[in-house]
Amino acid sequence: MEPLKSNESNNNSESKNARFNTAYPLKPSAAFVGASWMTLIIGMTSYCIGLYNSGMAYNEKGYYFTILLFGLFSVISVQKSVRDKLEGIPVTDLYYSISWFSTIASIVLLIIGLWNADLLLSEKGFFGMSFVLGLFSALAVQKNTRDLKQFESAV
Repeated sequence: MEPLKSNESNNNSESKNARFNTAYPLKPSAAFVGASWMTLIIGMTSYCIGLYNSGMAYNEKGYYFTILLFGLFSVISVQKSVRDKLEGIPVTDLYYSISWFSTIASIVLLIIGLWNADLLLSEKGFFGMSFVLGLFSALAVQKNTRDLKQFESAV
């Protein structure tokens, strides 16, 4: 069990941590930034190549492409609103909720579309994996972009 600390020492350590996080933001490594961008490009490109090569009608291809764009925008919006809340930047509950709802909706719409699609199971898995890769890497790219901007403004 850890000994109790006085409130004064707790406040000093918290203020040091807050000062460190705001005054001296950490710069993401070039390897992480590069890997994030590469996975985003790979995810989006493979998804679009899969759409191009599929035997679906154009309206189906348009549906899946729209779901990709909707999902990418949604996860970026979630990342931004979550990070804003953590940094004490005001975010309305409505925007925060809509961001999460749209992210979940894009994933559910993809699942419903793939469930009902006339595709091989391997093709369905390919679209699902490239979609998730694109969404996750969009989060990482947004995080890196914001971290780099904060680092540049602090220096």
